[in-house]
Amino acid sequence: MLRGSRISKLLASTTPETGAVVCGWVRTLRESANLAFAALNDGSCQDSLQVVLPLSLPNYQEILRAGNGAALRVEGDLVESPGKGQRWELRASAVNVLGPAGEDYPLQKKRHSFEFLRTLAHLRPRTSTFGAVFRIENTAAWAIHRFFQERGFIYVHTPIITCSDAEGAGEMFRVTTLDPEAPPRSSAGGVDWARDFFGRPASLTVSGQLEAEIFALAFSDVYTFGPTFRAENSNTPRHVAEFWMIEPEIAFADLDDDVRLAEDFLRAITRDVLERNRDDLEFLDRFVENGLVTRLEAVRDASFARVTYTEAVKLLETAKHDFEFPPSWGMDLQTEHERFLSEEVFRGPVFVTDYPAASKAFYMRRNDDGRTVAAMDLLVPRVGEIIGGSQREERREVLEERLRAFGLDPATYGWYLDLRRWGSAPHAGFGLGFARAVMYLTGMANIRDVIPFPRTPGNADF
Repeated sequence: MLRGSRISKLLASTTPETGAVVCGWVRTLRESANLAFAALNDGSCQDSLQVVLPLSLPNYQEILRAGNGAALRVEGDLVESPGKGQRWELRASAVNVLGPAGEDYPLQKKRHSFEFLRTLAHLRPRTSTFGAVFRIENTAAWAIHRFFQERGFIYVHTPIITCSDAEGAGEMFRVTTLDPEAPPRSSAGGVDWARDFFGRPASLTVSGQLEAEIFALAFSDVYTFGPTFRAENSNTPRHVAEFWMIEPEIAFADLDDDVRLAEDFLRAITRDVLERNRDDLEFLDRFVENGLVTRLEAVRDASFARVTYTEAVKLLETAKHDFEFPPSWGMDLQTEHERFLSEEVFRGPVFVTDYPAASKAFYMRRNDDGRTVAAMDLLVPRVGEIIGGSQREERREVLEERLRAFGLDPATYGWYLDLRRWGSAPHAGFGLGFARAVMYLTGMANIRDVIPFPRTPGNADF
């Protein structure tokens, strides 16, 4: 059998072990008098296992030539290490070089910039930083499913290809089988979409929310967790063209219920990552964001504040702070505003509710004042908005009015309006961009560094 023990298991051993077998990749390789030392990592944990390579190994020189990045299978004895900072080391009795790397291996023993590592997306998971990021991402995904499943939510797979726009006039990617250079034309001269694969214009989805509402009005509590797409020509550190969204939808619920669910949700994810990925977080605390662990512990233990949009704007307008975008009622809050509120005013997580109707999506429930909607955003330090949600408009006539105001044809949303005809009920939900959640959990400043293979304008490599 080729495969042996995981390195995480060996490092957690309480007793020595003879005849241990381990496979992994060489992080560093150094030679001493009659020995060589390899730091071997298999991705199972942050720490590497020190392997002692005696000169007596028959393929000793082959191992040295294999270099950093080489894949090895090592047999030997796990013994207590005399070196500092490590309890165990593996004294090799046999080593197989499964895949040499050589001198041209691009990940050498030095710090590489994140910009450089983005050009090596096929190798960067082997680095300590990205190993930590993607192990935390794995825990976060597991924690999300655990949170909802333990609360009786139904997991719904919503369509990736759609003929409706959940955001209202959003930037969407077209899905078509028509020849882009010579599409069929209708008698009026436009593209004859009836001859396309779906018989009408179709796009990649920007959200699974609308379909999730169908299931919420049958199962009460549901959630989606799947890919979504934005065709925005944006090159900011917070935007990519493809990312995953978590979107719970709850029936018989108002905005207060939505806020409570979002608070419990973020707290649970944070708690699980703190419990399961302590070593990774402490590494990132040292090398990415000083104070990361303290920040996450503070969010886990905090009382989440709540303020209306109108109150938030007043706080920003009276703040002794020079904003790049001066705040005023009716504008979209910018990241600088969101961070100021969470970091300087409330010094912790804060919900901002009841936004101007003109700046929010058509499906959000109109408040009695006629100018705001029952929407909420959760703002957290360093990131700004991390969750956005609302109570949905359950009144059919009001929803039709909102669709027309957004320039959308109610006929296209017939099935959505039907939900308001037959057994309509108050319901609410929110969306969490998974990549932004991982940014919050890891301290990484650029969304391109928490997505394994980011899709951005001009870039669809790997």
